[in-house]
Amino acid sequence: MVKRMSHGARAALFAPLDQTGRAEAVTRRLVDAISLGLLADAEQLPTETELAAQFGVSTVTVREALVALRQLGLVETRRGRGGGSFVRAPADSPVAPWRERLRAVSLSDLRDVGDQYSAIAGAAAKLAAERSSAEDLARLELATEDIRDATGPAASRAERHFHLEVAAAAQSPRLTHQELLLQGEQGGLLWLPITHGPSSAYPAHRAIVTAIGLGDGELARKLTEEHILDAIDRLVVLHLELIDP
Repeated sequence: MVKRMSHGARAALFAPLDQTGRAEAVTRRLVDAISLGLLADAEQLPTETELAAQFGVSTVTVREALVALRQLGLVETRRGRGGGSFVRAPADSPVAPWRERLRAVSLSDLRDVGDQYSAIAGAAAKLAAERSSAEDLARLELATEDIRDATGPAASRAERHFHLEVAAAAQSPRLTHQELLLQGEQGGLLWLPITHGPSSAYPAHRAIVTAIGLGDGELARKLTEEHILDAIDRLVVLHLELIDP
């Protein structure tokens, strides 16, 4: 079960948008947060005024975004005392669209995504080893344990949440924001569930957290980059199976 997100992850989620005045941008940010499990089912969202201030947009823009989220079935708005907008997280994220995307992507593009992600996640792991607090390490331990028995889409969400918490532990708002953007754009592809059983990557995550806890930034970076490259290699194999069963 994904735990409540860290302050760093929440700060990245509600950071001002680059393109202000666009309801689509607000909608996309919140959809990504719900799909990542950063906003839990039944969690109450900030008020329209608070969201507008955090995203740097108008309340009208936020209202339009909430309408879109209600149409997607991801938000429920209640009236009266105790009312507000509440998250309705889907039980499972759809896998089929991502498999079709993997079928369509070229091997060079897939490798390029891996290069970009390993650069961001590797740098985050190194900085996390140098800067993380005791609270950060505790959250990373919880995120690691979430991965142990997770299966299918839940394993994908746990994987994505783990790397976002590593980025938050790096104490770099810009790096955390880049991680969040990449997770929104490519996370469903990068961590596409390949097997129906528990993820085999738990030992890799345990080793990364151990290196971070020991303050060994170079080892944390190396282990993270290797973990991501292993994930890309598995996706390459699945891609070839999809285009030539």
